[in-house]
Order: sequence, then C-alpha cells, then structure tokens
Amino acid sequence: MLVLRNISLRSFPTLNKFISNNLFLSNCSQTMSQQAEIQVEEPIKKPKYDGRTKKRKWEERRSENTQDSDVKREKPTEAVERIRRRKFALLMGYSGSNYYGMQRNPQTATIEEELFTALLKSEHINEENFNQVQTMQFQRAARTDKGVSAVRQVCSMKLRETLDIAKINEHLPETIRIFGARRVTKGFNSKSQCDARTYMYMLPTAAFADHDETVSQETYRLNDEKLAKINEILALFVGTKNYHNYTCRKRFNDPSAARFIMSFECDKPFITQGIEFAVMRVKGQSFMMHHIRKMVGITLSLVRGHTDMETFKKSFTNEKVNLPKAPGLGLVLDFVHYTRYDQRYGADHDKLLWEEENAEVEAFREKYIYPTIVDTEVKELSMLTWVKVLDIHGYDLDEEENNDEKDGNISD
Repeated sequence: MLVLRNISLRSFPTLNKFISNNLFLSNCSQTMSQQAEIQVEEPIKKPKYDGRTKKRKWEERRSENTQDSDVKREKPTEAVERIRRRKFALLMGYSGSNYYGMQRNPQTATIEEELFTALLKSEHINEENFNQVQTMQFQRAARTDKGVSAVRQVCSMKLRETLDIAKINEHLPETIRIFGARRVTKGFNSKSQCDARTYMYMLPTAAFADHDETVSQETYRLNDEKLAKINEILALFVGTKNYHNYTCRKRFNDPSAARFIMSFECDKPFITQGIEFAVMRVKGQSFMMHHIRKMVGITLSLVRGHTDMETFKKSFTNEKVNLPKAPGLGLVLDFVHYTRYDQRYGADHDKLLWEEENAEVEAFREKYIYPTIVDTEVKELSMLTWVKVLDIHGYDLDEEENNDEKDGNISD
C-alpha cells in the first residue's frame, strides 16, 4: 500500500483529478440512497363526475358560510325565462306643465319617473332596470327644464324584443305619449349621436310692445316692422359664441360655455282664442340650463326698450351680466336631429325621421301643448306679468344661482 505524506497533489495532476472524481461519485451515491428512503405518495384520484351531485362554486362557498349546514336548499323547479332584448329609440311627447323637468329626481314628479313606471307595469323592464336605469343603457336626447314640454323627444334603451307601444301607453297619463319606436344599432346613444335640437318658444305678441305702452292681449297686433326688428336681433345669436352669461355656474374660460346656434327666427303671428301669438324657433347643436329662456329674455328686453345693444354685446364677453329669464311655459322641444346617424346606418336601419308618426305628433301638439300654453296665458297673463319685471331688472347685479336652479335641470 502506497502512503503519500507531505506531498502536494498539485505535483500529480492526474492523481488530483482521480481523487476529485471519486469524491463526486461518493456524494451522488449517498444522495441517491437518501432519496430512495423517501416514500413516494400516490396521486389523489378525483371522484368520477356525477351530474346529480354537481354544485356551482358559489353554492359551495355559501354553504360553508351557513351556520346550519344541515339545511338543504330547494332546487328551482321552473326554468328561468330568457328575455331577448334589443336597442330601441323611442319617440315620445309630453306636456311638462305639471312636472319638474324630464330627468328623474327622487320623490319628484318628472317625465322619466312616469315613463319608467309604465315600462315596469307593462313588463318591458324588470325591477333592476327600474331601480338602476343604466342596466338597460337608458339615455334621453335632451333634458328639459321644469314646465317645458316636448313633441319629439327621443330616448334610447334596451327593451324586450316584442315591444308593445299600446301597452306602454295604457300605463301613461294622456299628457305623455309614446308615438313610435325604431330598432337602432347596439352602440346608439340618443344624446351623444344627436346632431342638433330644435326648440320653439310660443308667446303672446303683446309681450313685444314698447315698455311705456299700455296694451291688451286681445287687441294688440304685431306689425311687420317690429317682426323684422325681432328677427334682426335673433340673427345675432347665430354662430359659435360664449354663452356663460346665459346659464348658471359657468365661467367664461370654460370650454363648454361655447355653443353653436344654427338658426333663430320668429314666424309670422297667428290668432287663437282671440289672442295673437308668435312662435320663435331656434336650432342649435346643444343648449345649457335656461339657455334658450335667457336668449328670449334679452330679446324681449331689447325689443321693448328696457336695455340697449351694449348690454347684449357685453353678455358675450368675460364680464358678468345678469340676463332676464323668460318663463318656461312657452318652451317646447320640437325636433331632435340625427343626420349623421341616418347617413351612416340608414341603409341597414330605419332612419330617425319619424315621418310616419307626424300626424299623431301634430294631433298631440294641438290637443295638449298649444292649449296648455294658450289657456294659461288667457287665465293668468303669465307673460304680460313677467315683462313688467323687466322695468326693475338689474343687469349688473350678480344672479343668485341657487334660486336660478330651483326650477329646472339642464337642457342639452
């Protein structure tokens, strides 16, 4: 036996390699022997699928959290009815004289509350849709103020495929009607896809008389010269301007204060119930709270001689001007325009022109909209009473916005 003492392994490289390999093999065999002693567990076999005992995961979690684990839940015996829903655009009209605007407000009489209640009672929506209207993707084309009416309001929402308009109208008051419905695209939004809105404002022509002139509604007649003056003033609104003074809580540097007015004119007057009335029509891309009523208000102030053009021009600058706000009684949403939608989808979907419903719409206007305005003016003289306030109206005073917001919500 060869014994090596005090000899460096570096002197024998072959011997050094031999010893290193032997040490590695020794460690490997020791490790393998240790692993052999470990007992390998067999994989757990899952029980064979049995559809009779199958439970959903949420049911298992619920049963684990139940205090009394012995309680057995009854299985549903009837299949749940699957209702096919589609996106619709509804054309509706309403007299807003007894309502606090279009938009739904808790414990307040609104047009939307009447509509949702009728849809629920006619089984076109369920309780979840009624309580959370976003679940049926509800949207309206325009939010109208307190007392404001509409003859062609458009609302979009998902409803059951078998839509029954007559059944919905059975649960609506006669001053609110659904005229028609159209199937629209899945992504249709009656507000955002609206190109423009047309409003009309109806008032007795006696409101245009000079402020120092004593007149009667029954005897006053608007001459051609004054009608031309009215249209000259209305034409000054056309175009894109900053209307921060024509609403409330809006600053001059707010981009949303800029609005585009396409047309604004006054039709020739007509006589009904012995009183001469005129209708002003304005078409714009969108409108703000009290926007149209303040345009009418400053127009009446100019025509009657309560103020001058300097006040009018100042209302579009960054200065604060307190503009008079005309009553909401004569304001009516007349038409909602979807020109771009019709051009893009008109080949595959019905166009939103509502020509088939025109006769019914006009009959509703003549029966419920015009008589409400005329009868109120005859009995209460609301417009003539309001124009008298223009004598003491202060245009340089800051308007109390809290009072300004009490009688309506935002028009679009």
